[in-house]
Amino acid sequence: MMTDERSAIEIRGLTFSYPGAPAPVFSDLSLAIPRAARCLLLGANGVGKSTLLRLVAGKHLIRPELVSVLGRPAFHDTDLAGEVAFLGGPFPFSADIRVGEILAARAGVDPARRARVLGILEVDPAWRMHQVSDGQRRRVQLLLDLERQLRVILLDEVTAELDVLARADLLSFLREESESAGTTIVYASHVLEGLAAWATQVIFLSPGRLRCCAPISAVLQPGDSLLALCERWMREDRRALPRR
Repeated sequence: MMTDERSAIEIRGLTFSYPGAPAPVFSDLSLAIPRAARCLLLGANGVGKSTLLRLVAGKHLIRPELVSVLGRPAFHDTDLAGEVAFLGGPFPFSADIRVGEILAARAGVDPARRARVLGILEVDPAWRMHQVSDGQRRRVQLLLDLERQLRVILLDEVTAELDVLARADLLSFLREESESAGTTIVYASHVLEGLAAWATQVIFLSPGRLRCCAPISAVLQPGDSLLALCERWMREDRRALPRR
C-alpha cells in the first residue's frame, strides 16, 4: 500500500457495517489527515464520528489497506498502541485507590511532563477514584494518556465534563503538542466555542457520506461562524433524510 508521508491518517475506500445493521456506517469513505493537524470531526449524532475514531484507533478488525496511521495498518500494527491514544466513552475506574498510587505503578513516564499535565488538568494525586466527580474522573483519564508523548491523539467528546478553564487549558496544551512535537489531533465535539481559531482542518460527516475534509481556512472566511455553518449543514442533512 502506497502512503503519503505527509499524512498521519489515511482512509481509502472504507466500507464498514456493524453486524446486523440495516445499512453501513460508511460506504467507500476516503480521506487523509496531515501530520501535526488539529482536525475537528463534526456532524450530527449518529453519523459515525465515534466509529471513525475507533477505526483509526485500531479497535475494529478491518483489512490492512483500508485505514493506515503513521503509514501503518491501524488494526494490525500493535506497536501503534504506544503512539496513538483514543480518549472517549465511559471511564469506569471507580476502585478505592488514590490517583498517586495509579501513577506510581506506571513506569517510564517523564516526571517533568507528568507534573506539567497534572498542573494543566489540576488533578490532585490524593483524589480517591471512588469519590471523584464525573469531571474529575475525565481529567484522570486524560492524564493517564497525555502524560505519555504521543504521535496521534483521538478525542471523542471528552471535554463535555470539563469546566471552561480546564477545557481552555487542555486545548492550549494540545495546540502546543501539535506545533512543537508534530502530534496529530482529531477532536470530535459538539461544543464549538473557540474551535475555529484552534483547528487547522475540518472533517464533516453527513449521513452516509463525507461532506467536507479540508483546511479550515478553505471552509471558513474571516468572521464566519463555525457554529452557524455546522447548523446549516445539519439542517440540510435533516431535510434530505427520508420522511417517516
